[in-house]
Amino acid sequence: MSDTAFTPRVFSGIQPSGNLHLGNYLGALKRFVDWQGKGVETVYCMVDLHAITVWQNPADLRHSTRELCAGFIAAGLDPEKSILINQSQVPEHAQLAWIFNCVARMGWMQRMTQWKDKAGKNQQNASLGLFAYPALMAADILVYHATHVPVGEDQKQHLELTRDIAIKFNNDFGVDFFPVTEPVIEGAATRVMSLRDGSKKMSKSDVSDMSRINMTDDADTIAKKIRKAKTDPEALPSEAEGLEERPEARNLVEIYAALNEQSVDQVLADVGGKQFSEFKPMLAELAVEKLAPISSEMARLMNDTSEIDKILSRGAQRAREVTAPVLRKTYDIVGMVPPVET
Repeated sequence: MSDTAFTPRVFSGIQPSGNLHLGNYLGALKRFVDWQGKGVETVYCMVDLHAITVWQNPADLRHSTRELCAGFIAAGLDPEKSILINQSQVPEHAQLAWIFNCVARMGWMQRMTQWKDKAGKNQQNASLGLFAYPALMAADILVYHATHVPVGEDQKQHLELTRDIAIKFNNDFGVDFFPVTEPVIEGAATRVMSLRDGSKKMSKSDVSDMSRINMTDDADTIAKKIRKAKTDPEALPSEAEGLEERPEARNLVEIYAALNEQSVDQVLADVGGKQFSEFKPMLAELAVEKLAPISSEMARLMNDTSEIDKILSRGAQRAREVTAPVLRKTYDIVGMVPPVET
């Protein structure tokens, strides 16, 4: 572990792959906003370079990047308090990634669970970017000397790789330059499940739009999807144990708890014994109250994307005040000849 005192800084990113939904909001965006209020520097990134590890339609990628930025802002991220960027506007991400490609080992990359899952049996036809992207993820984090990264369990392995790269770089060059970033696994992340099947995660790829609440849905659509969500005929229990064999019931109660910032037990203490005919209208009203203002603000921002583009340009300028010196020092440590200022 490094003994150097690094400025506390949080970094996290989301791929702009389109169709933000309730799971993205509760699992990531809402937590990003919480971190913004904790008195530490926060950097949030639309990781468009990661997105192209698989083929993307260029027009769709531009739209999705702007829409994700609109979602960040509408959810409560203030571009004056947090640095908001799309990755490709800050070239130091990719430049540091090349250095890390030369530090990381092939065996490290081959062990990555997501590489195995995404490439599957077709590894020879997968892009080199898909194989090497954990080194870019490490660069995303370490180019800011980020000390903390809020992650879900599924990303913990990549954070461990980031730590391995930082340690190896520091050891290889006899320096104490990169922080050994701490993953922040924040309690039980709200794992939002499909409104049509409580055993499946809510997903943008589900063929049924009724399976998810999109962050672009208006108030009427949100209420309609909750009214039509799959349930069972039993009344709600008074304790969480009563939800164990009832996936659809558990999902709706957990959504209510997350939106209302309560525990499941607190919710059930209030609604235990109620039928879904009573509970669904309560959930619909709460969801509309919390989510409709976000979808309205996203629609406003996407109606004229020039505001988004200005925010991203300003974010990139602010980001480079941090990243450019880190990259220059990295190049110096590695042995690159610096440019001569004229």
